[in-house]
Amino acid sequence: MSGSSTMQKSKPTHVRYLILLMLFLVTTINYADRATIAIAGSSIQKDLGITPVTLGYIFSAFGWAYVAGQIPGGWLLDRFGSKKVYAMSIFTWSLFTLLQGYVGEFGISTAIVALFMLRFLVGLAEAPSFPGNARIVAAWFPTAERGTASAIFNSAQYFATVLFAPLMGWIVYTYGWQHVFVVMGAVGILFSMIWMKVIYGPRNHPMINEAELEHISSNGALVDLDQDKGKGAQKTASSGPKWDYIRQLLTNRMMLGIYLSQYCINGITYFFLTWFP
Repeated sequence: MSGSSTMQKSKPTHVRYLILLMLFLVTTINYADRATIAIAGSSIQKDLGITPVTLGYIFSAFGWAYVAGQIPGGWLLDRFGSKKVYAMSIFTWSLFTLLQGYVGEFGISTAIVALFMLRFLVGLAEAPSFPGNARIVAAWFPTAERGTASAIFNSAQYFATVLFAPLMGWIVYTYGWQHVFVVMGAVGILFSMIWMKVIYGPRNHPMINEAELEHISSNGALVDLDQDKGKGAQKTASSGPKWDYIRQLLTNRMMLGIYLSQYCINGITYFFLTWFP
């Protein structure tokens, strides 16, 4: 009996799969929020008298900000850790998404400018999301499991379209385009609160046991990646990324190939997320 009890106690937990579920869900919400403007776009055009060219600029606002925010977003994650930065990212992009539902309260010109600015802010706020996903996977998953974990959370971007596109289309048809932004923004704000309750580093998570911690740490998980992050007063400038590292990333031939392929994938993805009927 005692031997069986000891074996039971030493059996590893699987908290990392809960973390992966959270990454899958947040990425689903992330891409659903990106698609809101496409689902509501034709109705917004009719209500506000927006031309296709103007709508194109509104679509592009997200992309411009998303590009500009990537390196600063990564630096914030390195400086303050994934949990708090990502939670703030989720909350702010969801708030800006929700506010888009109220641009129709302004005059047409003001509404167009407000919509452009809010889409820009959504892009800026979402910039830390995928670097955050990568950091959390690196901290929680052994080297041999990272590819599978990354594939799972990346699949959420397409799952979001399958799940939310019909739902958002129904909301637009039944209640009006404003409600798409309000509903999706509210979902994201709620999820940011759940995130703070569920996400921790491996060493600090209340649900993990020693067996799982030992398993992931001994097999390549960077369990100390976010240890003591966020104590800004105690940090030095050395805690952030070095410009030499950035230069190496921008000149490495293998990384340049990855950048090019990602550019091509995103070009196709965003066409379907925006202009495709």
